[in-house]
Amino acid sequence: MATNQEEVKLLGIVGSPFVCRVQIALSLKGIEYKYQPEKLDNKSDLLLKYNPVYKKVPVFVHNEKPISESLVIVEYIDETWKDHPILPAEPYQKALARFWSKFIDDKCVAAAWKAAFTLDEKEREKSVAESYEALQFLEDELKDKFFGGEEFGFVDIAAVFIAFWIPIIQEVAGLQLFTSDKFPKLYKWSQEFSNHPVVKESLPPREPLFAFFKARYESLAASK
Repeated sequence: MATNQEEVKLLGIVGSPFVCRVQIALSLKGIEYKYQPEKLDNKSDLLLKYNPVYKKVPVFVHNEKPISESLVIVEYIDETWKDHPILPAEPYQKALARFWSKFIDDKCVAAAWKAAFTLDEKEREKSVAESYEALQFLEDELKDKFFGGEEFGFVDIAAVFIAFWIPIIQEVAGLQLFTSDKFPKLYKWSQEFSNHPVVKESLPPREPLFAFFKARYESLAASK
């Protein structure tokens, strides 16, 4: 647990998969923290002060020292609070975890967003194909219950977008990106991971998130 000498704050917005990553890590470690909600359209002076480079959430503040970028924050949390390790101890396995986590951001997140929220048919088809290819790599990589083995770890936390957000945005957009038929191992993993008590308490409520993305999608469709 964080002691009284340690001031821990998290600047975030509800519904962000990147903020959720940090919340899962904090919950796993049992760290108490102050959550400061932000608004995308009206960024606070504190956010601009703590993250002047990207002006984005999440921002993690430990004893007035700010850290940005969700995977960097999760790694910092893991190195600072040693209980319930998130990254593997062995250097090669640690490097692999970093590789696959970056792969998720570069290949899965970007392609799935585009597939759901691009209305141009050719662009959408291309993004759907890219999503399938990226998810297949992860399907092949998943050897155990979790990417981290019997307990979830760094790659699992990075992949929360796949477990919780993709099912919502594909339903909104009428797509079949991620199904139990196409990716049986990954789909089973997504159920196990989303229902893990530590993860479940960190996930945002599904219905408001679904409504938010549906409104966004309908707004895009109307402006076409």
